[in-house]
Amino acid sequence: MSPFSNLYLLAYNALQALGWAFALSRILSSFVTTKSMNGAYASAGELICLLQKVAFLEVVHGAVGLVPSGVVHPLMQWGGRIHFLLAIVRQVDEVQPLPSVFITFFAWSLTEVIRYLHYAFNSVGNCPFWITYLRYTAFIGLYPLGLAPGEMWLMYQALPFIEKKDLHEDLFNSLPFSYYNFLKVVLICYPFLWLKLYLHMFKQRRSKLGKHHEKKKM
Repeated sequence: MSPFSNLYLLAYNALQALGWAFALSRILSSFVTTKSMNGAYASAGELICLLQKVAFLEVVHGAVGLVPSGVVHPLMQWGGRIHFLLAIVRQVDEVQPLPSVFITFFAWSLTEVIRYLHYAFNSVGNCPFWITYLRYTAFIGLYPLGLAPGEMWLMYQALPFIEKKDLHEDLFNSLPFSYYNFLKVVLICYPFLWLKLYLHMFKQRRSKLGKHHEKKKM
């Protein structure tokens, strides 16, 4: 990889790490100040929306071969999050103060700070093992936390408001089903799609941490 590519990846990942760290600090500051979970979206929602939009670049990185991640897994994760943020949370004011938003944003932010730090250090070829270990270990608890009491619970809580508002009816007018029905199907399929990503992470964990243990034995 060229020095320019490494420099670009370092800058991108470092900025994302800083952005997510700032979002996490705002979420936790709001929680400590108000002793309530209901301020997560107000304190960091727009920043998280921006960071997640920019993260589409990771799909591009995989597509052009800048990183070895490929396209499928980055696109699945990016698409799921963008749909959650822009189609549901941003559009349904009633769900924004709910604890499920706090849980989702907390799990996402902590995960992404670790992930982007790992990528940033790797782009200069010198990643401390403890960061690698966190990258391939913290997800074991953070991913299910963000999924069940976070994303899925919030989507379920949003259903009555989506039905009442007939949300996104302009986009679904030509289809034989509403967005409300579409989201119910998404909720059923979500755990299976998520499981694919989760198992992929365990496969990566065995590969990355296994290599480190092999080096220590040599």
